[in-house]
Amino acid sequence: MRRKTLRFLYVALCAALLSSCEKTLLDGDDDASIPSDANVVLKMSLYEDLPFDTRSSKPISQMASRISVAFFQGATKAKAIWQKADDDHFGTVATALAEGSYEVVAIAHNCDGTATITSPEKVTFPSNKVSDTFYYYGTLNVSSTQSTFNLDMRRNVAMFRLMQTSPLPEAAKYIWFRYTGGSSTYSPVLGFGSVKSTQTVEMDIAEGQDVFEIYTFPHEEEDLLNITIRLLDSKKDAIKELTLENVPVKLNRITQYTGDLMNASTVSGNTFNMTGDDEWNGTENYTF
Repeated sequence: MRRKTLRFLYVALCAALLSSCEKTLLDGDDDASIPSDANVVLKMSLYEDLPFDTRSSKPISQMASRISVAFFQGATKAKAIWQKADDDHFGTVATALAEGSYEVVAIAHNCDGTATITSPEKVTFPSNKVSDTFYYYGTLNVSSTQSTFNLDMRRNVAMFRLMQTSPLPEAAKYIWFRYTGGSSTYSPVLGFGSVKSTQTVEMDIAEGQDVFEIYTFPHEEEDLLNITIRLLDSKKDAIKELTLENVPVKLNRITQYTGDLMNASTVSGNTFNMTGDDEWNGTENYTF
C-alpha cells in the first residue's frame, strides 16, 4: 500500500511538472522537422540525480539507441511511436492526437529490437533481454494547440558488473550469465520490475576483455540476485562455472564483483563499500 501511495504521489508530481514545462510553440520557434498537424511534441532528456547545485540534463541520444513511446486513454492504446538512434531528430517525438487526457509511457534503451509497451503496467523487451534503460511515466492534457512537453527520463535498472583481474584463458570465447531475483518486465506505474524472471545473457569475449555487464529491473529499491556465470569454449562447452548467491542490487546503482574468475568458488554477498560514479548513482564493490 505504501508503494502504491508513493507511486500515486509521483504520478501527480509528474503531471504538475508536465504542465509547468508545457510551452505553446510560437511563430519562428517551431522546428522545420515537426509536421504542421502535430499538436504534441515530446522532447526527451536524461535527468541526472546530482547534488542540488549541480543537477542537469543531457540528451537521451548520449545514453540510449532506441526509444518507444505510447499514449493511453484508459485501457486503449491511442498511439505508439518508435525511434532508432540513426533516425533524424532522435529523442524528439511529434504526433497528432485527439484532444483529451493521456497517460504517456516513454522508454529509452539499448536493446537490438523494439520495446513493447503493452500498457502503463507492462513493458517487455526483445528476447527478454534487459539493457541500460530509462523511462518516463505521467499524464498530459492535449489540446488543439501545438505544444511541447519536456520529459526527464530516469534510469530504471540495476547493473551487475564483473571485473576480471587476470587474463581469461585463450580457449574462452563466450561468457554466459543466468540470474534470478530480478525482472525482465517493467511496470512504469509501479516504477519497478513486475515479474519473477530467469534472465539469460550470452556474450562474445573480445580479445583482452575483462569487464562484463548485465542488467535487471529490481522489484523494489533493493533486490537480491543469484547469478551463475560460465566461461564457454568455441563449442559452447563449459570451461569454468561460478555461482554468486544473494548478490545485492539497487535501482540506478552498479554492483561490481572484482576477482579472478578461474580461481573463484561460490560467493555469497555480504558487506560492501560505496563509491561514486559520474552517471550511475553509485557502485557497490565486492571481491571474490
